[in-house]
Amino acid sequence: AASHSGLVPYEAVLAGTVLVGAAQPFFQCTPPFLSATWFGSEERATSTAVALNFNQIGIATAFLVGGGMATDAEGLANYFGVIAAACLLVTAGTLLQFQNRPPTPPSASEMEKAASGHEEPPFIESVKAFFKTPGFTRPLAAFICSISITNIVGAFIDELMERGGITEQSSIDFAGAGFELAILLGGIIIGGYVDKTKEYKSVTLKCILFTMFVLLPLGLTEHYIGNEPFLLVMALLGLGMACGPVQPINAELAVDVTYPGDETAVESVQQIGGNLVSALLVPVAEIALEQDYQLLPGYPALASDIRGDVVLLAALAGATYIYFSGFDSPLKRTEADGGHAPLDEEDGGVVLETVMATDVEWSSDDGNDLKDAVTVNGGAEEVRSAAAAASNGEKNASESGSLLEDMSRK
Repeated sequence: AASHSGLVPYEAVLAGTVLVGAAQPFFQCTPPFLSATWFGSEERATSTAVALNFNQIGIATAFLVGGGMATDAEGLANYFGVIAAACLLVTAGTLLQFQNRPPTPPSASEMEKAASGHEEPPFIESVKAFFKTPGFTRPLAAFICSISITNIVGAFIDELMERGGITEQSSIDFAGAGFELAILLGGIIIGGYVDKTKEYKSVTLKCILFTMFVLLPLGLTEHYIGNEPFLLVMALLGLGMACGPVQPINAELAVDVTYPGDETAVESVQQIGGNLVSALLVPVAEIALEQDYQLLPGYPALASDIRGDVVLLAALAGATYIYFSGFDSPLKRTEADGGHAPLDEEDGGVVLETVMATDVEWSSDDGNDLKDAVTVNGGAEEVRSAAAAASNGEKNASESGSLLEDMSRK
């Protein structure tokens, strides 16, 4: 029921916010699990970037659609109606098309987990194990840094734009939407590069360094030049492209170092940490927003000032850069995958899919280095050896076919 002002009562808004927040973990904490279950080793970072950062599309829509519709009580109600209808449509589509997993594991690491009968421990036990795992806290810190910066910049987008001379609300809305879209685009592009190279550390460090660089124009004003709206918008888009990808890349890195741990539990810890730190930093950033630090005031041609909120975020990025530089832990899942091609490629795919699809032993008669017997119930090392040998092309397609024929006769 609407209040006398036409707005939904505060209690109803609060209850709705709680319900939305309770639903979010099912979407925000599952992308690494989705990627591990459905995608090969050269696709996972991209998949996680798309699933995780598509949240930004919702925020961009809020800037563009919500900014135009929610100008009064009736418009706000209509906007919520559009959201409810869209959610209902997507939910129905999901229920009709949902599949639990593919017919066969998409990677050697997932095959190994299936073969070993791995079961995920309770959440608390998983969390304890994560923090005992060397290297886990560094991708956690990078994830927290990234989500904190993007959340705070998004929360104070109006103030940031007005500071640079952009005061028209529609222009601010477009800038905000562009920022969110840049986060998604950067995740796809940079995530694709990491999929191919597995250069988690170097890419993360470069992204954080570039983040510090593009943060400065958001709060720095050179008195001699004055406001520079174009530079401000370019810096905002650059920030999205550089800072946003740190989240999916380090979600995948954390999963890699904790393998064969629970992917959803890994992302849950990162989301809890990131959103908690963001919430704690918002009031600090709001205070810092009012602080203005003068630089070189005695030299008119060089005099400038910088706002405290940008100093705060740059300091956070700098501290994270220093801490993350110490990352030096084994990539356990990458090692399990052996650095080989995805299992759906011609050489390894047929053999390994057959191994997973049956519990019948299969043998090699031609003197290859494959194990003489590999079963779904066999040891993880046997499965890994078969995966590595097949992915290396030690079995060609015709030889794989003969194995299939042998198995069908058995």
